[in-house]
Amino acid sequence: MYKEELKTILKKIRTNELSVEEATGKLENLPFENLGFANVDHHRALRRGFPEVIFCQGKTPTQIVAIFKSLAKGQDVLATRTTPEIHEAIAAEIEDTEYNKIARTILLRHKKNLELKTDKQVLICSAGTADIPVAEEAAVTAEAMRNPVERLYDVGVAGLHRLLNNKDALDKANVLVVVAGMDGVLPTVVSGLMNKPVIAVPTSVGYGANFQGLAPLLTMLNSCSPGVTVVNIDNGFGAGYFASLINR
Repeated sequence: MYKEELKTILKKIRTNELSVEEATGKLENLPFENLGFANVDHHRALRRGFPEVIFCQGKTPTQIVAIFKSLAKGQDVLATRTTPEIHEAIAAEIEDTEYNKIARTILLRHKKNLELKTDKQVLICSAGTADIPVAEEAAVTAEAMRNPVERLYDVGVAGLHRLLNNKDALDKANVLVVVAGMDGVLPTVVSGLMNKPVIAVPTSVGYGANFQGLAPLLTMLNSCSPGVTVVNIDNGFGAGYFASLINR
């Protein structure tokens, strides 16, 4: 959006519709917008290829709605760690938002931005059904950044034949996001089978010795298979974002 607005301002200067002083005033407002409680970064898409994402945890619905409306000016908006109440507040102000209850995300897609940016596929794998919320956050994020995404859920090492039975899906992927709690072994197994980059996501799913995700985090950090990178515990968003950067 802001690249187009910048072009418009420059054209108006050329045609004398705007003075240099007026244009300067407009440009000063472009990089970010001060809402009093938040400085909304309107140049994030220019620097990173995707607009600022709203992390909703710890914010009030009123604050989130204001940030969402500020960002939703001709560009896609993604909000993570949401609740039904937050979605209700946003939907009352903005039409056509997509709420994924499992991923806890809200996405606004502008029709002009629906085409895929790449044909390289992101495959999201989860070790267990209980890991799906984190896996879905990764999937929604990668889709929001206009990547083709496939899902392969409940294929953990307790029944390794389930993973091996889906080798076609593994082969088609350009990058894999592998989400696991408990012992966190699945990313190493997948990396050992494939010649693709693997992004490992530890989850806080498991019994006491899981230590709220610390056990799988350490397992993944100590992977004996090269080509595995690790994001933070339950950080599906970070994994989906990084997968998109790899694809680009």
